[in-house]
Amino acid sequence: MSSRLQAHWGFTRMPFDRSLAPSMLHRHDGHAEAVARIGWCVEQHALGVITGEVGAGKTVAVRAATAALESSRHVVIYLPNPSVGVRGMLHHVVSALGQTPSFYTATLVPQAAAALAAEHAERGRTPIVIFDEAHLLDNAQLEAVRMLTNHEMDSGAPFAALLIGQPTLRQRLRLGVLAALDQRITVRYAIPGMSANETGDYITHHVKIAGRSDTLFSDDAITLIHNASRGYPRAVNNLAVNALTAAFARQANIVDEKAARIAISEVGAD
Repeated sequence: MSSRLQAHWGFTRMPFDRSLAPSMLHRHDGHAEAVARIGWCVEQHALGVITGEVGAGKTVAVRAATAALESSRHVVIYLPNPSVGVRGMLHHVVSALGQTPSFYTATLVPQAAAALAAEHAERGRTPIVIFDEAHLLDNAQLEAVRMLTNHEMDSGAPFAALLIGQPTLRQRLRLGVLAALDQRITVRYAIPGMSANETGDYITHHVKIAGRSDTLFSDDAITLIHNASRGYPRAVNNLAVNALTAAFARQANIVDEKAARIAISEVGAD
Protein backbone atom coordinates (compact mmCIF):
# COMPACT_ATOMS: atom_id res chain seq x y z
CA MET A 1 0.00 0.00 0.00
CA SER A 2 2.73 2.47 0.93
CA SER A 3 4.53 1.87 -2.38
CA ARG A 4 1.33 2.55 -4.35
CA LEU A 5 0.67 5.63 -2.23
CA GLN A 6 4.22 6.84 -2.84
CA ALA A 7 3.93 6.25 -6.58
CA HIS A 8 0.55 8.02 -6.82
CA TRP A 9 1.83 11.17 -5.14
CA GLY A 10 5.26 11.08 -6.81
CA PHE A 11 7.14 10.91 -3.51
CA THR A 12 10.80 9.89 -3.39
CA ARG A 13 10.14 8.74 0.17
CA MET A 14 7.08 8.63 2.38
CA PRO A 15 6.49 11.91 4.24
CA PHE A 16 5.78 12.25 7.95
CA ASP A 17 8.30 9.52 8.77
CA ARG A 18 9.43 9.35 12.40
CA SER A 19 12.93 8.18 11.42
CA LEU A 20 14.09 11.47 9.93
CA ALA A 21 17.66 12.52 10.62
CA PRO A 22 17.91 15.41 13.12
CA SER A 23 19.09 17.73 10.33
CA MET A 24 15.82 17.11 8.45
CA LEU A 25 13.47 17.90 11.33
CA HIS A 26 11.07 20.82 11.13
CA ARG A 27 12.21 23.49 13.58
CA HIS A 28 9.06 25.21 14.76
CA ASP A 29 9.29 27.58 17.74
CA GLY A 30 8.41 25.07 20.47
CA HIS A 31 10.89 22.52 19.14
CA ALA A 32 13.66 25.10 18.79
CA GLU A 33 13.06 26.41 22.31
CA ALA A 34 13.14 22.90 23.79
CA VAL A 35 16.40 22.12 21.96
CA ALA A 36 17.92 25.39 23.22
CA ARG A 37 16.85 24.70 26.83
CA ILE A 38 18.27 21.18 26.68
CA GLY A 39 21.51 22.54 25.24
CA TRP A 40 21.78 25.10 28.03
CA CYS A 41 21.09 22.40 30.62
CA VAL A 42 23.92 20.28 29.21
CA GLU A 43 26.28 23.24 29.06
CA GLN A 44 25.56 24.23 32.66
CA HIS A 45 25.62 20.64 34.00
CA ALA A 46 22.16 21.29 35.40
CA LEU A 47 18.98 19.36 36.18
CA GLY A 48 16.18 20.07 33.69
CA VAL A 49 12.55 19.10 33.22
CA ILE A 50 11.01 19.06 29.73
CA THR A 51 7.29 18.28 29.58
CA GLY A 52 4.61 18.13 26.93
CA GLU A 53 1.45 16.34 25.93
CA VAL A 54 1.62 12.96 24.17
CA GLY A 55 3.07 13.54 20.70
CA ALA A 56 4.31 17.06 21.43
CA GLY A 57 7.82 16.16 20.27
CA LYS A 58 9.69 15.77 23.57
CA THR A 59 11.80 12.80 22.49
CA VAL A 60 12.39 14.36 19.05
CA ALA A 61 13.74 17.51 20.73
CA VAL A 62 16.04 15.45 22.95
CA ARG A 63 17.29 13.54 19.91
CA ALA A 64 17.96 16.78 18.03
CA ALA A 65 19.77 18.35 21.00
CA THR A 66 21.97 15.34 21.75
CA ALA A 67 22.80 14.76 18.06
CA ALA A 68 24.59 18.12 18.08
CA LEU A 69 26.92 17.10 20.93
CA GLU A 70 30.52 16.05 20.38
CA SER A 71 30.99 12.41 21.40
CA SER A 72 34.54 13.17 22.52
CA ARG A 73 33.19 15.61 25.10
CA HIS A 74 29.84 14.08 26.04
CA VAL A 75 28.33 10.68 26.81
CA VAL A 76 24.55 10.29 26.66
CA ILE A 77 22.93 7.79 29.02
CA TYR A 78 19.32 7.26 27.95
CA LEU A 79 16.85 5.52 30.25
CA PRO A 80 13.57 4.89 28.35
CA ASN A 81 11.87 2.48 30.73
CA PRO A 82 10.75 3.59 34.21
CA SER A 83 9.41 0.11 35.04
CA VAL A 84 12.92 -1.18 35.84
CA GLY A 85 12.73 0.33 39.34
CA VAL A 86 15.47 2.06 41.34
CA ARG A 87 17.94 -0.79 41.00
CA GLY A 88 17.44 -1.17 37.26
CA MET A 89 17.77 2.57 36.74
CA LEU A 90 21.05 2.86 38.65
CA HIS A 91 22.33 -0.41 37.18
CA HIS A 92 21.90 1.10 33.70
CA VAL A 93 23.84 4.27 34.63
CA VAL A 94 26.76 2.34 36.12
CA SER A 95 26.89 -0.18 33.24
CA ALA A 96 26.74 2.58 30.62
CA LEU A 97 29.90 4.05 32.14
CA GLY A 98 31.76 0.76 31.84
CA GLN A 99 31.62 -0.36 35.45
CA THR A 100 30.17 -3.46 37.12
CA PRO A 101 27.12 -2.51 39.22
CA SER A 102 27.19 -3.34 42.89
CA PHE A 103 25.04 -6.25 44.00
CA TYR A 104 23.59 -4.21 46.84
CA THR A 105 20.99 -1.57 45.94
CA ALA A 106 22.02 0.65 48.87
CA THR A 107 25.50 1.09 47.43
CA LEU A 108 24.35 1.71 43.84
CA VAL A 109 23.59 5.43 44.35
CA PRO A 110 27.09 6.33 45.58
CA GLN A 111 28.60 4.04 42.94
CA ALA A 112 26.60 5.71 40.16
CA ALA A 113 27.44 9.19 41.48
CA ALA A 114 31.14 8.30 41.66
CA ALA A 115 31.08 6.83 38.13
CA LEU A 116 29.45 10.00 36.75
CA ALA A 117 32.05 12.15 38.51
CA ALA A 118 34.92 9.98 37.28
CA GLU A 119 33.70 10.16 33.68
CA HIS A 120 33.97 13.93 33.86
CA ALA A 121 37.15 14.22 35.93
CA GLU A 122 39.19 11.38 34.42
CA ARG A 123 37.94 11.12 30.85
CA GLY A 124 36.94 14.74 30.29
CA ARG A 125 33.45 13.83 29.10
CA THR A 126 30.22 15.26 30.48
CA PRO A 127 27.59 12.57 31.12
CA ILE A 128 24.00 13.51 30.22
CA VAL A 129 21.51 11.25 32.00
CA ILE A 130 18.09 11.31 30.32
CA PHE A 131 15.07 9.86 32.09
CA ASP A 132 12.32 9.47 29.47
CA GLU A 133 8.67 8.87 30.46
CA ALA A 134 9.68 10.44 33.78
CA HIS A 135 6.05 11.02 34.79
CA LEU A 136 5.96 7.24 35.37
CA LEU A 137 8.92 7.23 37.77
CA ASP A 138 7.83 6.39 41.30
CA ASN A 139 8.80 8.47 44.31
CA ALA A 140 11.67 6.13 45.20
CA GLN A 141 13.16 6.55 41.71
CA LEU A 142 12.78 10.33 41.84
CA GLU A 143 14.45 10.31 45.25
CA ALA A 144 17.33 8.34 43.71
CA VAL A 145 17.64 11.06 41.05
CA ARG A 146 17.83 13.65 43.83
CA MET A 147 20.52 11.67 45.63
CA LEU A 148 22.54 11.43 42.42
CA THR A 149 22.37 15.19 42.02
CA ASN A 150 23.53 15.74 45.60
CA HIS A 151 27.09 15.45 44.34
CA GLU A 152 27.86 19.18 44.28
CA MET A 153 24.99 19.75 41.87
CA ASP A 154 24.76 23.34 43.08
CA SER A 155 28.26 24.16 41.82
CA GLY A 156 30.76 22.29 39.71
CA ALA A 157 28.38 19.44 38.93
CA PRO A 158 30.02 16.63 36.92
CA PHE A 159 26.95 15.80 34.81
CA ALA A 160 23.64 17.02 33.43
CA ALA A 161 20.29 15.31 34.01
CA LEU A 162 17.00 15.61 32.16
CA LEU A 163 13.55 14.46 33.22
CA ILE A 164 11.32 14.12 30.13
CA GLY A 165 7.61 13.48 30.61
CA GLN A 166 3.97 14.39 30.33
CA PRO A 167 2.47 17.42 32.18
CA THR A 168 1.63 15.31 35.24
CA LEU A 169 5.37 15.28 35.97
CA ARG A 170 5.27 19.02 36.75
CA GLN A 171 2.34 18.46 39.09
CA ARG A 172 4.06 15.60 40.90
CA LEU A 173 7.24 17.58 41.44
CA ARG A 174 5.23 20.20 43.33
CA LEU A 175 4.28 17.65 45.97
CA GLY A 176 5.92 18.26 49.33
CA VAL A 177 7.54 14.84 49.38
CA LEU A 178 9.53 15.78 46.26
CA ALA A 179 10.32 19.36 47.30
CA ALA A 180 14.05 18.69 47.68
CA LEU A 181 14.27 17.47 44.08
CA ASP A 182 12.05 20.27 42.78
CA GLN A 183 14.36 22.87 44.31
CA ARG A 184 17.30 21.49 42.33
CA ILE A 185 15.63 21.95 38.94
CA THR A 186 17.29 24.73 36.95
CA VAL A 187 15.62 24.36 33.54
CA ARG A 188 11.86 23.92 33.03
CA TYR A 189 10.03 23.97 29.73
CA ALA A 190 6.62 22.78 28.57
CA ILE A 191 6.49 22.17 24.81
CA PRO A 192 3.33 23.71 23.33
CA GLY A 193 1.45 22.60 20.24
CA MET A 194 2.31 24.33 16.97
CA SER A 195 0.41 27.40 15.85
CA ALA A 196 -1.85 27.17 12.78
CA ASN A 197 0.86 28.72 10.58
CA GLU A 198 3.48 26.35 12.01
CA THR A 199 1.28 23.34 11.29
CA GLY A 200 1.01 24.49 7.68
CA ASP A 201 4.77 24.98 7.47
CA TYR A 202 5.30 21.58 9.12
CA ILE A 203 3.14 19.78 6.55
CA THR A 204 4.77 21.66 3.65
CA HIS A 205 8.24 20.81 5.02
CA HIS A 206 7.52 17.08 5.22
CA VAL A 207 5.94 17.00 1.77
CA LYS A 208 8.95 18.84 0.35
CA ILE A 209 11.54 16.44 1.76
CA ALA A 210 9.40 13.62 0.31
CA GLY A 211 9.96 15.12 -3.14
CA ARG A 212 7.00 17.45 -3.76
CA SER A 213 7.58 21.20 -3.74
CA ASP A 214 4.13 22.16 -5.04
CA THR A 215 0.95 22.69 -3.03
CA LEU A 216 -0.40 19.27 -2.08
CA PHE A 217 -2.61 20.00 0.97
CA SER A 218 -5.35 22.60 0.55
CA ASP A 219 -5.64 25.41 3.11
CA ASP A 220 -8.95 23.99 4.33
CA ALA A 221 -7.39 20.56 4.84
CA ILE A 222 -4.48 22.04 6.81
CA THR A 223 -6.88 24.03 9.01
CA LEU A 224 -8.90 20.91 9.81
CA ILE A 225 -5.77 18.88 10.55
CA HIS A 226 -4.41 21.64 12.79
CA ASN A 227 -7.61 21.99 14.78
CA ALA A 228 -8.04 18.25 15.22
CA SER A 229 -4.39 17.68 16.22
CA ARG A 230 -4.10 20.82 18.37
CA GLY A 231 -0.78 21.32 16.60
CA TYR A 232 0.94 18.30 18.14
CA PRO A 233 3.36 16.81 15.57
CA ARG A 234 2.54 13.14 16.09
CA ALA A 235 -1.19 13.74 15.62
CA VAL A 236 -0.46 15.92 12.57
CA ASN A 237 1.62 13.06 11.11
CA ASN A 238 -1.14 10.50 11.65
CA LEU A 239 -3.86 12.72 10.22
CA ALA A 240 -1.78 13.83 7.23
CA VAL A 241 -0.92 10.24 6.25
CA ASN A 242 -4.56 9.19 6.58
CA ALA A 243 -5.63 12.21 4.53
CA LEU A 244 -3.12 11.29 1.82
CA THR A 245 -4.57 7.76 1.81
CA ALA A 246 -8.16 9.04 1.62
CA ALA A 247 -7.32 11.34 -1.29
CA PHE A 248 -5.45 8.51 -3.04
CA ALA A 249 -8.50 6.24 -2.69
CA ARG A 250 -10.54 8.87 -4.56
CA GLN A 251 -7.75 9.31 -7.13
CA ALA A 252 -7.61 13.00 -6.21
CA ASN A 253 -4.71 15.25 -7.20
CA ILE A 254 -4.59 17.16 -3.91
CA VAL A 255 -5.47 16.50 -0.28
CA ASP A 256 -8.63 18.52 0.15
CA GLU A 257 -11.12 19.24 2.93
CA LYS A 258 -13.03 16.01 2.26
CA ALA A 259 -9.89 13.88 2.59
CA ALA A 260 -9.00 15.65 5.84
CA ARG A 261 -12.49 15.05 7.26
CA ILE A 262 -12.28 11.35 6.37
CA ALA A 263 -8.88 11.15 8.10
CA ILE A 264 -10.21 12.84 11.23
CA SER A 265 -13.19 10.48 11.40
CA GLU A 266 -10.93 7.45 10.99
CA VAL A 267 -8.24 8.52 13.44
CA GLY A 268 -10.76 9.89 15.92
CA ALA A 269 -8.76 13.06 16.58
CA ASP A 270 -11.84 15.26 16.76
